[in-house]
Amino acid sequence: MTRFGYTLMTEQSGPRELVRYAVAAEEVGFDFEVSSDHYFPWLDVQGHASYAWTMLGAVAQVTSRVDLMTYVTCPILRYHPAVVAQKAATLGLLSDNRFTLGLGAGENLNEHVVGERWPAVGERHDMFEEAAHIIRELLSGERLTYEGDHFRVDSAKLWDLPEERVEIGMAVSGPQSVSRFAPLADHLIATDPESELIERWQSERPAGTGPSRAIGQIPICWGPDAEAALAKAHEQFRWFAGGWKVNADLPTTEAFDAASQYVRPEDVAETIPCGPDLDAIVEAVQPYWEAGFTDIALVQVGDEGQSQFLETAAGPLLEKLRAAAPTS
Repeated sequence: MTRFGYTLMTEQSGPRELVRYAVAAEEVGFDFEVSSDHYFPWLDVQGHASYAWTMLGAVAQVTSRVDLMTYVTCPILRYHPAVVAQKAATLGLLSDNRFTLGLGAGENLNEHVVGERWPAVGERHDMFEEAAHIIRELLSGERLTYEGDHFRVDSAKLWDLPEERVEIGMAVSGPQSVSRFAPLADHLIATDPESELIERWQSERPAGTGPSRAIGQIPICWGPDAEAALAKAHEQFRWFAGGWKVNADLPTTEAFDAASQYVRPEDVAETIPCGPDLDAIVEAVQPYWEAGFTDIALVQVGDEGQSQFLETAAGPLLEKLRAAAPTS
């Protein structure tokens, strides 16, 4: 059965608002909620970037049913992997085993703030692999001493662990990263609806571990006025047109503004469904379940109108999505 999620986007809403949206999203029927983990917004106009882990701790206390997830946390510069493991274990406890740790190799935009050099992609993946090993060991309850090429851990142990081990999702983008990271993760995270990626991921999983969830995300901009919705999506989300290979290396919101200055509203309309047409949103989401994604998180663009979306459109949209999506 395809599951549908709601995105708590820290870049476009303040933490108090996000907690309120989390409650409303659970009440309207979303299956899970994912949170971005950023230090900066993509563009200045978005205007927010609160600490995801504090916000999710609050969300864990005001929700009871929805699964929670970071989408995604980078454990290679801004956070040491041993600290990420501690945070994940604590959130697993606070949420009564509803939390999945989503990990990725990160973006310069959020990692440069600690004053470290931004590594090239090959080095980032080396660091990411080491970090994943450290986090898995600590979440299993083991006392760990570790010395790798990039990280050291000295006799670390997590003293507060949930009854069930926190599962890990890892973001991948191509065959090489799939082969490298599928053995280290419980679930796949990807941005594009590519069936070959999911098939390769499942084939690279260790024998006896069973199938993974495939978790994707798509932006939408529902609104009663189609032109206004498109204008909002262009203002707030035109950076999305750059793609992740570009987005990973840009260091500042000014760089994203410059890189996206020639993105037109019609370019945004090609990738983000905008306006009141729920069937158009279903059509945009459909390639994800056709590719084999089991979990699809929606990003409703912009803070203004978020409550109206949750109160007015989200329920009927979920009905349409579930009617159209595979049931097994």
